[in-house]
Amino acid sequence: MHDMVLKLDDLGRPAWLALMVLSFIVFWPLGLAVLAFLLWSGRMGRGWGCRAWDRDRWQQRFAEKWDRRGDGFRGGFSPSGNRAFDEYREQTLKRLEDEQREFRDFLERLRLAKDRSEFDQFMAERKTRSTPPPGAGGEAPSPQV
Repeated sequence: MHDMVLKLDDLGRPAWLALMVLSFIVFWPLGLAVLAFLLWSGRMGRGWGCRAWDRDRWQQRFAEKWDRRGDGFRGGFSPSGNRAFDEYREQTLKRLEDEQREFRDFLERLRLAKDRSEFDQFMAERKTRSTPPPGAGGEAPSPQV
């Protein structure tokens, strides 16, 4: 089995694709197994088991993008070369972030007020149910057996 894998690796990606297609034609679960192997082993590009140099290159690109992003959302933009526009963009983004924060606070207060009113209504209904109606004598009817 190991020799066959090495031989197919020597032939390259077209050989693996041909094996996968033939496996699907002959017996579809075998085709799925070959596909899973190709994805897991990284033979079809970036799979779960991608090669170490692919993984290192991906991590390096991600780290560079993260560093360029900087603090907050505003740090993700590179300067345009026009200082007036860059200043306007910074002020606008700061204003939008402030408005977003204020809106979230407003929604939180609204939810709290709604919850409080629903709770107060529940407690009022519970209080009226627990007091016996006038003229009932305050005794619960006995169950009949």
